[in-house]
Amino acid sequence: MDVVYERCCGIDVHKRKVTCALRLGKKTTVKEFGTYTQDLRGMVAWLKNERCQIVAMESTGSYWKPLYNIFELEAVEAIVVNAQHMKAIPGHKTDINDAAWIADLLQHGLLKASFIPGREQRELRELTRYRKSRMEERAREINRLQKILEGANVKVGSALTNIMGDSAQRFLRLLISDKALTLEAVIQNRDPRLKSSADELFRSLCCIMTPLQKELLSEVMATIREQTVRIARMDAMIEKHLSVEFIAASEAIIALPGIGIVSAHQVLAEIGIDMSRFPTAHHLCSWAGLSPGNNESAGKRRSGKTNNGNPTLKTTLVQCAHSAMMKKDSFFYTQAQRIAIRRGRKRAAVAVAHSMLIAIWHVLSGKEFRDLGADYYNQFNRERKINLHLKQLKSLGWVPPAQTEAS
Repeated sequence: MDVVYERCCGIDVHKRKVTCALRLGKKTTVKEFGTYTQDLRGMVAWLKNERCQIVAMESTGSYWKPLYNIFELEAVEAIVVNAQHMKAIPGHKTDINDAAWIADLLQHGLLKASFIPGREQRELRELTRYRKSRMEERAREINRLQKILEGANVKVGSALTNIMGDSAQRFLRLLISDKALTLEAVIQNRDPRLKSSADELFRSLCCIMTPLQKELLSEVMATIREQTVRIARMDAMIEKHLSVEFIAASEAIIALPGIGIVSAHQVLAEIGIDMSRFPTAHHLCSWAGLSPGNNESAGKRRSGKTNNGNPTLKTTLVQCAHSAMMKKDSFFYTQAQRIAIRRGRKRAAVAVAHSMLIAIWHVLSGKEFRDLGADYYNQFNRERKINLHLKQLKSLGWVPPAQTEAS
């Protein structure tokens, strides 16, 4: 095989040590270093002294990040590679062999670099991912709150749409207070804009709640309030650290149905604003894990389920897709309806998320979003669709007007 890099290094990364295999032509030199910053700087000095052209390492947990930070600061070209793309021979696995195998593959240009964003985007990604985890924990606490209420015979969730709304929270504070629950108290705390009557609300609040359940309910409500405050602080931090380019890109992709400002920040933190990293929109969809997989053998196509991809981006876009599917005058609604009939609503949401990511790639590439409209599919095969609907009407007993007059 052709030699692409005459001087390169493969690194096997661990928590407390890294094993470096430096290839100089056909000669391999192996050294081990610690993972403290001073040790890593010594490793970089050794690589520079040996005039190493490029470094490759596995994406092992988060242990590759300290190395990548040092390489980035010292202007050393480095790539991070998916471990599944370079498995060594079974039965011969040691740290030295792993590092040497990486160096051998790198020297012959057989490694595919993973997408590693710049430092600004990596920091923004940490903020948005932390905010997402806060939102998920808050959602779990709300589900726990609903479970406690059901266990105490409180049916306020049936009388009110949003259990976390101001009205619901007033009634819950009334429940855990030492005051007795009366119809007059419910009327006094009821918002006139509520559809539920005071009598219905009073019946939904009549419960069997022990003092222990009241304490637990109070604790869960306090946790939810605290998490809401933390999420608001995270929103302020994200807005503070957004650059002008990211703000402009956020405003551009908000034009898509189903995408709000929070989702826009989450998407941009994952993919960035420079679409030159992805040759086509389909490359981006494949990286995100929203493209169908290839699984074919002996001419038979098996399950083509999507790969893992980027789980944060994937889940965010699927959530946006569920919102976009609710807008009836959009192309995404029509697309979801066509697929849901045959494949189900969940698969339809993944397909819509795939289409949304393609649109995002084009928007970030400089084009303006234009919704294709709910009647997009009606522009094709019109005669065939008319004949199909006429056949369905006849099967239901409909008789064309011409045949009715002739009879």
